[in-house]
Amino acid sequence: MRNRWLIALAAIGLHISIGSVYAWSVLTRPIMVDMGFTLSQTTWTFSLAILMLGLSAGFLGSFAEKIGPKKSGLLAMLFWVAGLFGTAYALSIHSLTLLYLFYGIIGGIGLGIGYITPVSTLVKYFPNRPGFATGLAIMGFGFASLIAGPLMQYLVAHVGLVNNFIILGITYLIVMSASSLYLKAPTPKEPTRSNQDKSTMYVHNHGMLANDAMKTWQFSALWWVFFVNITCGIGLLSLASPMAQETIGMTPAAAASLVGIIGIFNGGGRIVWSTISDFLGRAQTYILFFIMEIIAFYLLSQTNSALTFQILILLIITCYGGGFSCMPAYLADLYGIRQLSTIHGRILTAWGLAGIAGPMIVSYFHEAGYGYSMALVCFAGLFVLNTIIAIVLKMYGKRDLHS
Repeated sequence: MRNRWLIALAAIGLHISIGSVYAWSVLTRPIMVDMGFTLSQTTWTFSLAILMLGLSAGFLGSFAEKIGPKKSGLLAMLFWVAGLFGTAYALSIHSLTLLYLFYGIIGGIGLGIGYITPVSTLVKYFPNRPGFATGLAIMGFGFASLIAGPLMQYLVAHVGLVNNFIILGITYLIVMSASSLYLKAPTPKEPTRSNQDKSTMYVHNHGMLANDAMKTWQFSALWWVFFVNITCGIGLLSLASPMAQETIGMTPAAAASLVGIIGIFNGGGRIVWSTISDFLGRAQTYILFFIMEIIAFYLLSQTNSALTFQILILLIITCYGGGFSCMPAYLADLYGIRQLSTIHGRILTAWGLAGIAGPMIVSYFHEAGYGYSMALVCFAGLFVLNTIIAIVLKMYGKRDLHS
């Protein structure tokens, strides 16, 4: 029998390792300076990694469910660590192509497998509080940049870009291996709840098949709002450090610290909002996210105040993180947990495409001479549409699905 809190710790260990991808913006300027790459070329590395995350999660979700969390966790470790070691080699020979191959493609596959591995497992250990469970599983991914951002900035400054990736690779090999070896789905003989939780428990084999779920309009609606939320949030995350330096004049060290603070709010938003969603309801929580983000993105496009800039970014990031952690529970509410990993993986294809769209939109407006403000106004407009869709889901989502 596994202790469910240690299972949660293992899930966090896995996600805090792969979540270091969110600290990429700390490396943007050093790579541009040392390698001679442009902003778009450097940002594309991050976008490619997120694209492969979404695609591998989408297409390998059923495979990960079949082989179990232990084996899929170890497989994620192999891809992610190989990607980091390969990135060190690519930078040592100044090869942009190999950087895309190792960090973007190989590392990105590790991200996707590692991301979906612990989620449905942890839901089964906390069946009466699915929002809290998915928040725990995904919290580590958001918190990762709190550690990785300042650590990468320190390592690059003291041991260089190449050794930075070697040290991270060794560290994540150890953490991800230990975490994966402890992961195990509960069996019928392993109780996961007290007797009074029977009325709210998800039945392990209950729910809709993934292929049937994908044919519903609710899936398409959730895919779109997920895509927009990630596109806008990841546009900020990928360029948070250079944006802070250019917009409000932060030093590189201060910008790296901001990336770390973003990690606190990203991870904290995941567990706080997902827990709130257990009481408020998933649909209402998403409506609240999107209204807050309409206001925050518009104000961010207008401000020159360093304090206001940081407050608005951190507010947006909490909603961004909360959107991730509430999604598996929302899917479980609508479709059950019979094939939750697979359905969740299919939704994550939106993340893959958003990983390209978000940074590209921001980079396009910036390099076209509009700065960052026009992209932020564009994002605010997209959240108006998201709010409308979220309201429709609240009014008709469950009724149409179960009628």
